Amino acid sequence: MAELQLDVHERVDLLTKPVQRLIEAPGPYSQFRQRMTLAVYGSLLLLGSLPSLLAWSPAWQTFGLGLWFPGAGFIALGGWWLLLIPASLALMWLAVIAWFWAGAFLVLALAWVFPALAAGLVADSGAVARDFLVAGLLVAGSGAYLRIRANRRQKRRLELAAQRKSSLEKTVVRVNEMAAKRCDPNDRELDRLQLSSVRYLFDRALQPIDEWNGFNHEGDQFQPGAVRYQLNNMGYAFGVLQGTYAPNFSGYLGRAQRNLIEKYLLRKVWGYWVYESMWGHFNFTDFDPCGKDNIMLTGWFGAQVGQYMLNSGDRRYTEPGSLTFRLNDRTAYRHCLGSINQGIAENYDHYKNQFGLYSCEPTWIYPTCNFYGMASLGMNDRLSNSAYRDRLLEMWLGKLDAEFTDAAGSIVSLRNGLTGFTYPFPTRGILFAQIGNAFMPERARRLWAASRAGLEECLQTTGHGREHLVLPGSGYDRGLTRPEYASAYARILAAAHEFGDLRIAKAAQASLDLQFSSSTEAGVRVYPTVNNDGNILAIFGSLVRTGDIRQSMHDGPGDRTLSGPMLFEADYPDVLIAKARSADGQSLDLVLHSGSDGKSKSLGFNQLEPLGRYALLIERTGAASEKRVASANSEGVLRIEVDISDRTQLTLQPTAA
Repeated sequence: MAELQLDVHERVDLLTKPVQRLIEAPGPYSQFRQRMTLAVYGSLLLLGSLPSLLAWSPAWQTFGLGLWFPGAGFIALGGWWLLLIPASLALMWLAVIAWFWAGAFLVLALAWVFPALAAGLVADSGAVARDFLVAGLLVAGSGAYLRIRANRRQKRRLELAAQRKSSLEKTVVRVNEMAAKRCDPNDRELDRLQLSSVRYLFDRALQPIDEWNGFNHEGDQFQPGAVRYQLNNMGYAFGVLQGTYAPNFSGYLGRAQRNLIEKYLLRKVWGYWVYESMWGHFNFTDFDPCGKDNIMLTGWFGAQVGQYMLNSGDRRYTEPGSLTFRLNDRTAYRHCLGSINQGIAENYDHYKNQFGLYSCEPTWIYPTCNFYGMASLGMNDRLSNSAYRDRLLEMWLGKLDAEFTDAAGSIVSLRNGLTGFTYPFPTRGILFAQIGNAFMPERARRLWAASRAGLEECLQTTGHGREHLVLPGSGYDRGLTRPEYASAYARILAAAHEFGDLRIAKAAQASLDLQFSSSTEAGVRVYPTVNNDGNILAIFGSLVRTGDIRQSMHDGPGDRTLSGPMLFEADYPDVLIAKARSADGQSLDLVLHSGSDGKSKSLGFNQLEPLGRYALLIERTGAASEKRVASANSEGVLRIEVDISDRTQLTLQPTAA
């Protein structure tokens, strides 16, 4: 089977003109940083040689040799001391993980210098030329090995680029055709299975702000398993639910989204930045999470808040201080959606002559987070008439092409801003395609076209004739850090639905169901063996249909819809909302299901004509239709009791009778 690629796209600059060349080397600024890194290392080799060249004490000579690489000083000690060389390298590897995991660059420096100091302290004779020769051979051998590996990878990527070029255009045409087939928004309605799935979200989002039942929240708060990503992904699922299925339901759907936003402001969620600022930026005074760097917070959170506002019509988070991150009783960082996006734009302006995209953890640049950042800027433009995206997108795409795209046309998952080198990280192009559709739809379709080519090779058929995906390797669980592919299948499900690719979507859903077996208890559907974030992503994927992510992160339901009658009171879980939409800004179409045993439910409507008369048509499966006429009060509010069965359809519209 050809190499599976889930993170690829043809390098075509759709804003300006086609790029005629493939990158055969890192981008200009990446090359500059790499040369600087090698120059610093060369200086370290020279510095480490000076004590021996100048015939300093044995301790200094051994310490100097130790600067060549972690543990090199133990070469001069010989004997059993040599066993500390692999131990020192293991310590360095752990430090690299800490640097990657939480931006702790200081730990990296200490892990390099500490073994050299230890060797120097016990040395009773100086390092000799033989010791430097051994260290030099090890350095040269390691460098040659890395170069050979890089050349082989480069060759494979160029071969893959040629392979893609011959077939991609046909796939792009097919994807364009699928993506063009959007459903009529007035026909969208949650089915019973989707309703039981979204109850999983509501049960978590509607609990008190300081409670975390059902969240994976006690472990690591630095990387993908952090609780902030669970809040983000839950918010994105609600955003699609609001904008696509129920734009005219504010009620507990609005409260659930605001609860998630308020949870995000707790120090428990964003406090990781206090530590990363200290050990990554050596900043001990200003811990504003929306200041320098930290696109993993501002990009994801900005997109979440913007999506809520765009699809609900609620503008409360435009007010200064409406998004306040409180450090302690004395210090708080007052923000709103506008200031968060202003911070994103200022960071892009600051880095435009460097990598363009900017860091999550200090020095670590993830394009994924920057995709959310650009989506956030676009939503801010729609909500406040700013022009961040139009001003920055051309630069941003140019840097994405130059600095974050490899020889095969794949977007690099992770680049270190200090060294310029790339590092492996499990991010797939399906996520770039999915979020990219919010602000660069043509490119996003090309991303998906390249991704699905690899996915088609993973399709297999069960004994019952149902297609499913079999991905290579063991996968990675973001929340529980164990091997599994639940989140990957869920991401594929969402992206396939976004581009109207029903074959891949059905296969991804089948993979989830076959490998993880959902269950329903008390009306709530869940994959019991999958962590919270995986369940959230699976629900998100089940809600999305063609163009829904773009609609919810770019267009919203529209002013006419949002100006119509609004269902603002309904009890959860007694009343489950499958549809709430005003097509004309005057009437309201609802589909409700009962979530409890009792039938009579109280519903409250607002945004009605003050003292206006309204007819409520009620239709139930297997029963005669019912019509009631009632008047709104002087504030445009109407409350009414309605018996709700399994599926109850209501139409509220003005009437003269």
